[in-house]
Amino acid sequence: MKTIGALAVLILVVAAGFVSAEEPHGLDVTAEEPSGLELVENVYNRPDGEDMQSRLTMTLMNSRGDTRVREILQFMKDFGDVEKKMMFFESPADVRNTSFMNWSYTAVDTDDNQWIFLPALKKVKRISSDSKGDYFMGSDFTYDDLGDRHPSSDTHTILGREDVNDEPCYVVESVPIEEEYIYGRTVSWIVEDKWVVVKKDFYDEDDELLKTLTVDEYRDISGYWVVTHSTTHHVQRDHTTIMALDDIQLDTGIAENKFTERMMTRGL
Repeated sequence: MKTIGALAVLILVVAAGFVSAEEPHGLDVTAEEPSGLELVENVYNRPDGEDMQSRLTMTLMNSRGDTRVREILQFMKDFGDVEKKMMFFESPADVRNTSFMNWSYTAVDTDDNQWIFLPALKKVKRISSDSKGDYFMGSDFTYDDLGDRHPSSDTHTILGREDVNDEPCYVVESVPIEEEYIYGRTVSWIVEDKWVVVKKDFYDEDDELLKTLTVDEYRDISGYWVVTHSTTHHVQRDHTTIMALDDIQLDTGIAENKFTERMMTRGL
C-alpha cells in the first residue's frame, strides 16, 4: 500500500503502514548510492498485502495532560490503480458511527478523494481541496495527511545518514513543488532496506518546526512489517496524538463493497 503520506500516518498508513519483512521484490536496490527520489519511491512502491483490517486506538493529549481516547475499526484494500481506506469510529459516544473514507490513486497528478459521514448531519460530505489542511477529528493529522502523496509531488534531497533506535536510516528532505502546499518541507528518516519511515518532521511555510511523527514500534506480523505504535507531537499547539494498532488481520479478502458511501451511512 502506498504510504508515503504521513497518515497514511493516521491509519498508520501515514506513518508507514505495513511492508514485506522479506527482501523487497521489484525494487531497484543496487550497491550504488540511491537518489532522494529513489528512496521515497522505494517507500511509496514497497510490496505489501492485498488488504488489512485492524483496530486503532487514538489517544489525544493536550498541553495540560488531559486525554481523550477514540476507538476505531479500519479497513484498507489495494485495487491496483486505487487504494481505498475506511474508518468507523466506535467510541466514545460523541463520535460513534462517524466514518471516513479515502481513495488514493496511483496515477500522477490525480488527487485523493475523501468523504466523511457525521451522524448528526445524517449525510456524507465530500472533503474539498480547500479543507485538506484542516485537522481530522481533533487529531494532529490533516486530511491531506490521510491520503498518499506521490513522490513526484516533491523534490527530494538526501541530507545524510543517521541511526534511529540502532537502525541505519537515510535522512531525506522533501520540498513541495506546489507553492501553496500546507507544509513548507518535511524531513523523513527511512530505514535502509526496509523502506519504513520511522520519524518525520513537518515544517510550516516559515520553516518553523510544526510537528514530529515518531514510530515507537513496528514488528513482523505474518511476514509483513506492521507499525503498531506511533506518536505525533504538534510542537506549535503542544498537542499529541498517540496511535496504537491491534487485532491486525492481513489478506483476508475484504469485500469491495466495504468502501462505498452507502457503507459509510450504514456503519458496522
